[in-house]
Amino acid sequence: MFALDPFTVLFTTTLTCVVLAAAMYSVHLSFRREVAGVGHWACGLLAMVGAGILFLLRGKLTDAIALPGANVCLMWGIGLSMIGTRRFFGVAGGWAIFHGAWLLELSAILYWLLVEPNFPYRAAAFSFFVSVFYIDQLRLVWRHRSHHFTNWFFGILLAVQSLNTLTRGVAALFMESNAADLLRRSALANVYLAVANFMALLMTVAFLMLATRKLQKILEQRSTHDPLTGVLNRRGFLQFFGRVRARQQRSDSPLSLMAIDLDHFKAINDQHGHAQGDKVLTHVASVIMRSVRRCDYVARFGGEEFVVLLPETTLPHAHQLAQRIQSLLRDSLQPGVPACTVSIGLAGQQVADESLDSLISRADAALYRAKANGRNRAEIAAPGPLAA
Repeated sequence: MFALDPFTVLFTTTLTCVVLAAAMYSVHLSFRREVAGVGHWACGLLAMVGAGILFLLRGKLTDAIALPGANVCLMWGIGLSMIGTRRFFGVAGGWAIFHGAWLLELSAILYWLLVEPNFPYRAAAFSFFVSVFYIDQLRLVWRHRSHHFTNWFFGILLAVQSLNTLTRGVAALFMESNAADLLRRSALANVYLAVANFMALLMTVAFLMLATRKLQKILEQRSTHDPLTGVLNRRGFLQFFGRVRARQQRSDSPLSLMAIDLDHFKAINDQHGHAQGDKVLTHVASVIMRSVRRCDYVARFGGEEFVVLLPETTLPHAHQLAQRIQSLLRDSLQPGVPACTVSIGLAGQQVADESLDSLISRADAALYRAKANGRNRAEIAAPGPLAA
C-alpha cells in the first residue's frame, strides 16, 4: 500500500503556508480598511508554520515540548482563521471561543501526555476542539451565503475539512488505538493527512478569492458612486441610463428626469464652512434617496447639483415627487446641519430615442426658470424641438 511520508507533507505544507501568509499580509497592508479579516488569516498561517516547525523538530525536542507546542500553534492558526472569517463577514466576537478551545485542548494534551499517556484521547480531543473553529466558519458562510461560486467553494471546503477532522476524532476513540496516528502510515492516516493539508491550503486560496471578489465590488462601486453622498456619479448614471432607455424603448413607457440644485449653497459654505456644506449635501442626498423608489436612480453631477432618473413616471407624478422632496427638506431639519432649500427642474422624454443630453438640457432650463422665479420651487420644462 502506498503511504504518504508525513514529514514530507508537513514540510511542503509549511513552505506553502509561508508563501500564502506573505500574500495575505500584502493584501492586508494594501486594503485593510476595505477587506477585514485578511490580517488574522495571515497571522493564522504563520502560527501554522510554527506548528509545522515544532512537529518537524520532534527528534531534537522532547515530546513534552514539541507536541503541546505544535498542537497549540495549530489551534491558534485555525482559530485565527475563524476570527478572520468573522471579521470578513462583519461579525464581532469569537475570542471567547478561540481562547476557550485552545486552552481546553492544551489541558487535554498535557494531561493525556504527561499524567495518563493516552494517544487516542489526545487525538480525539484535538480533533473535536479544532472542529469547533471549522463549524463556526461554516455557519457564517451559510448565513451569508450567495449564489456566487466563491462562497459555495469556500463552504464546501469547510464542510469537507470539518467532516475529515471529526472522522479522525471518532476513529481515535472507537477504532484500534493507533488508527489515527499519522506516523503509523495507515490507510486512515494517509487519507486524513492528505485531505487535511490539501484542504487547509485550498481554504486559504478560497478565502483570498472571497476577499478579491469583495474588493472588486468595492472598487466598482467607487468608480460609479460619489464618495461623499453615496449616490451615483456621472459615470454610474450614464451606465444606468443606457439600461433604462433600452427597457423603456421596448415597453414604450414614460420616462422623466429631475434636475435638483441647492439654493444659495455658496452662501452656506461661506457662512458655515465647507465641512458644514458637505453635511448639507449628504443630508439632501439622503432626503432624495428616501423619497424615490428603488427603481429610480439618483446621481450627483458635481458641486451642489443632483439628477434623478424616474423610469415609468409621468411628469405630473414627477412634479408630486419634487414637491415631496422640498417638503421633506423643510420638515426634516437635523441638529447641526444648516437649513437649505432646493430648486427643481423637470423634463419628460418626448420620444423614445431622445438623448440624455437633450433631456438634461431641458430639465436644466426648467431649473434655471425655477431659480429665476424665486427658488425653492419646481418647474416643468416646455416641449423642445423634438416634439415637432
